[in-house]
Amino acid sequence: MRNLTVCAAITALLLSAGTASAHHAFSRDFDHNKPVTLSGTVTKVQWTSPHVMTYIDVKDNNGKVTNWKVELGSPAQLTKAGWTRDMLKVGETVNLQGWQAKNGTNFANAEEVTMANGQKLTAASSYDSIKREGVATSGSKTPK
Repeated sequence: MRNLTVCAAITALLLSAGTASAHHAFSRDFDHNKPVTLSGTVTKVQWTSPHVMTYIDVKDNNGKVTNWKVELGSPAQLTKAGWTRDMLKVGETVNLQGWQAKNGTNFANAEEVTMANGQKLTAASSYDSIKREGVATSGSKTPK
């Protein structure tokens, strides 16, 4: 009986570790000193936990197109903020403001999304939790 209890406890720990590692702090991947503004065409949307991901093709000044992976908040956070799962549509143009990955890759965390119709929505960024905890310095780090 004791072995069964130990096995159950170990299994529960292993399962919860996988879920916990999937959700991470903003500061692990993103740099609040690297604000980005991206305008592009949505190529893919993944409405899944722990974060909604969208991919957009962004054209630079020379016409070169680069695909960016952009992290938004969780489906639950976005729903509370007025989003529906079908708001981001492949082929639509969006503008995103957020922060680039620390490693300089084409990966960003979005703070705000402006839809093709001009509607502005919060992206429920994980940076918001840093601001709530008072970690941000005086003045806004929000890219505008």
